[in-house]
Amino acid sequence: MERLKVNLCGIEMDNPIIPASGTFGYGYEFADLYDINMLGTFSFKGTTKDPRFGNPTPRIAECTAGMINAVGLQNPGVEKVIGEELPKLAKCFNKKVMANVSGFSVEDYAYTCEKLDKCDQVGWLEVNISCPNVHGGGMSFGTSPEAAATIVKAVKAVTTKPVIVKLSPNVTDIVAIAKACEEAGADGLSLINTLMGMRIDLKTKKPVIANKMGGFSGPAIFPVAVRMVYQVAQAVNIPIVGMGGVSSAEDVIELMLAGATAVQVGAANLVDPYICRDIINDLPRVMDKYGINNLSEIIGGVK
Repeated sequence: MERLKVNLCGIEMDNPIIPASGTFGYGYEFADLYDINMLGTFSFKGTTKDPRFGNPTPRIAECTAGMINAVGLQNPGVEKVIGEELPKLAKCFNKKVMANVSGFSVEDYAYTCEKLDKCDQVGWLEVNISCPNVHGGGMSFGTSPEAAATIVKAVKAVTTKPVIVKLSPNVTDIVAIAKACEEAGADGLSLINTLMGMRIDLKTKKPVIANKMGGFSGPAIFPVAVRMVYQVAQAVNIPIVGMGGVSSAEDVIELMLAGATAVQVGAANLVDPYICRDIINDLPRVMDKYGINNLSEIIGGVK
């Protein structure tokens, strides 16, 4: 449907809906449920240079209007992703996929991005400098404009595909970091990643998850996402992928009005595996309700 199409960093998408990294595996797991080719694209599971087992269990805690997770970037490493996961995906997904990359050093990020950049299936590189669930990497690069810029420059030096930098909300000034990424050559920005959260078991008087703290996601963080997407959109001239608590077509419209070109759906996939399919199907109805002809026309259209 033409009215749902958007252009993200030079690549046209049938619609703006993107299942978020870490909530959609490597895609083929959901292909048994519905035709995932109806998606705009999806961001596959966070991938690192070397295999990672992740954090100790328990890793997930439910809470009011959301959840806390500390999976810790469990993945088989970039070589196996390229050699095993992407060939499986090719059997059920004929669009470009968004490759989500994490690392523990500048060299890690550059190595992994250079490898994935050579994969024809990959359309965008989503460079995650905002993971709150690992030690010695991830979010530590996303809390400083200088560190963020260093990662972007290193990745851009070895890649040709659009680089979208995923930002952390766990900062005092997300706009400064966004602008630093843009100035360093980022082609787009993704925001927001999870907020830091914690739960305590009253019976044991210990943290519910083994990592003590983790990433808080779900509907409760949506207003924070809208605010930060709006703030960043006012300050940069590169496209934004908005996310954070999205669970309906109305949420998608709201984030796009705030300034997002595309919208990721994260925690909601873990509650309802059909949620992205249902949001896409519901978008025309919501657009009609609010007098919207084309989604591309409302990006950053908040008055």
